[in-house]
Amino acid sequence: MSKVLYIKANTKSEGSSRTFKISDNFVEQYRELNPNDKIITLDLYKEGIGFLTEEGISLHRPAPGEGKEHPILKYAYQFAEADKYIIAAPMWNLSFPAILKAYIDYISVTGITFKYTAEGPVGLCQGKKAVHIVARGGGYSEGPAAAYEMGDRYLRTIFAFLGITDFTTISADKLDVIGEDVEAIVKNAIEKAEEKVKNF
Repeated sequence: MSKVLYIKANTKSEGSSRTFKISDNFVEQYRELNPNDKIITLDLYKEGIGFLTEEGISLHRPAPGEGKEHPILKYAYQFAEADKYIIAAPMWNLSFPAILKAYIDYISVTGITFKYTAEGPVGLCQGKKAVHIVARGGGYSEGPAAAYEMGDRYLRTIFAFLGITDFTTISADKLDVIGEDVEAIVKNAIEKAEEKVKNF
């Protein structure tokens, strides 16, 4: 049995979020294919994730087992205990919602999700896999505008830092471009997600 962490980072509701329309469908398909797996939904806005305080920063080198119930460290332990990750986060201003970066600051903890060695940092979440589901207003998957895309690029980098290199992106681009068939774009992304979920 695998433990799946479904991380949602969008202030919009399920009914109005195009990102969630794709990701929720992905999760439902996954649940049907893997009924014995445990899916934990973590809605960052409902959780009220805030920015790190001085106390939070001081906890980033905890003793083994320390703070599993702490309001900040508990997220790092939860992340480390998961086997798979689904991140639903739209593109905002060339990146993703700031609350997701705040969450990443919570989970990037020495001794829990990565460690320092004589050869440099080593991720402690190796052998796991992640999928990032994202809706974008413009076309940032390829072409000149791809250079401006900072969100998915950052997620791939930080997840690799934590040891997770099996990282897939499912995007719905050009949703705010005049003349584009938005419904068709979202439908195509859902179809890609349904194909990916078969081996996730």
